[in-house]
Amino acid sequence: MNTITPELLSSMQESFASDRAAQIASNAAVKNGVMGAAASYKAIRAIPYSFSVDLDQGDITDQKTSGRCWIFAACNVMRYEMMKKYSLSSLQLSQSYLFFYDKLEKANFYLENMITVADEPVDGRLYAFLTADPICDGGQWEMVANLVRKYGVVPVEAYPDSANATRSRFFDMYLTSLLREDGVKLRNAVNSGTDRDTLTHMKESFMTEVYRILCISLGEPPRTFDYIVRDKDKKNTYNERGITPKEFCEKYIGIDLDSLAGLVNAPADNKPLYSRYTVKFLGNVAEGKRIEYINLPLEKFKAAAVAQLKDGHPVWFGSDVRKFCLSKEGILDRASANVETLFGIHYGFSKGERLVYGDSAMNHAMVLVGVDLDENGRPDRWRVENSWGEDVGHKGFYIASDAWFDEFVYQLVVDREYLDEESLAVFDKPVTELEPWDPLGTLAD
Repeated sequence: MNTITPELLSSMQESFASDRAAQIASNAAVKNGVMGAAASYKAIRAIPYSFSVDLDQGDITDQKTSGRCWIFAACNVMRYEMMKKYSLSSLQLSQSYLFFYDKLEKANFYLENMITVADEPVDGRLYAFLTADPICDGGQWEMVANLVRKYGVVPVEAYPDSANATRSRFFDMYLTSLLREDGVKLRNAVNSGTDRDTLTHMKESFMTEVYRILCISLGEPPRTFDYIVRDKDKKNTYNERGITPKEFCEKYIGIDLDSLAGLVNAPADNKPLYSRYTVKFLGNVAEGKRIEYINLPLEKFKAAAVAQLKDGHPVWFGSDVRKFCLSKEGILDRASANVETLFGIHYGFSKGERLVYGDSAMNHAMVLVGVDLDENGRPDRWRVENSWGEDVGHKGFYIASDAWFDEFVYQLVVDREYLDEESLAVFDKPVTELEPWDPLGTLAD
């Protein structure tokens, strides 16, 4: 193995010392941080904050130091439809309510998986993957859709955030430790020949403890609640007494979850376009709908998002928000976050190569609430609703350049009515199962 010799180190030092641009870049980055030094004012000015299609939204939300972006984004999509339908000036749905049941369902999902993989070696990749972070905060669209189908939703007043919902690290850690121990108990029981009925009773006793921890940490969720609100013109009052979360969802939210489709744009050699995919061991609600996607070419992927926005409906989407993001300015754009010029390098991976070689994946969910279309009807920038509070971006909203969208947006959720016949036909194709660690199984947080 070749080493870094004194001669090589000296050569690198001399090269850096003689590079005037590198010296200036170093001064800027050391004082202001990489992203502060990389920000290009010319590129930032070239992305105006105006959009030809722009949906009015309610107050910006804040997930704080938790990984609940996927739930926040879904609640923001649902509340928009309710605010529009009932002419409400503001509304926030309880993210914590769905967070509670996600933890409960993930715990059950994990324990069921431990029974299923009881014969897997402890040092094998599958067992290690499943036990690494079994009840992490992250998720995907179909996971929140399964929660809504089963448990409904409530307004934030009926179940507000708790300290452990907004800062979930320690609560997650102690619950995870308990689940790992319970998983080993089930594993040992399976391998000693215990029958399924006994295993079920064991698991139910474990889940009773999980429920108690959740109630202590987050508060017990309501079974019924009162909902009284007036529309923004003060003409109509909606008065519900003792309504259940499922009744509230069915009566007021008005979204047909079964008509929504998960799309991905994953132009990788190992994932042919116009194919249908699922990921093994991905989910939360054991009996819920399986998480599936169809892989579409970029032009049809984007066209579906534009069509839904033009029709007045926001779009849940997943992206790699860590790439070329200027949080303070609220800009997602490779030219604006110009780290390549700062470092004097170039990143040459294609979108598919980033996925295949682990350089990128969906890690954050947000909502598309606007798009600017040029004279030919093509998008050139997108308006994004984030869930990081009002102190970042344009009072909580971001601008994504169309070039950034092309490279770093991986998943969309749209109504099937905005897909063409060729895309719809993919839903009738056989499903390809991907390994649990495939990048399409990455959870947004």
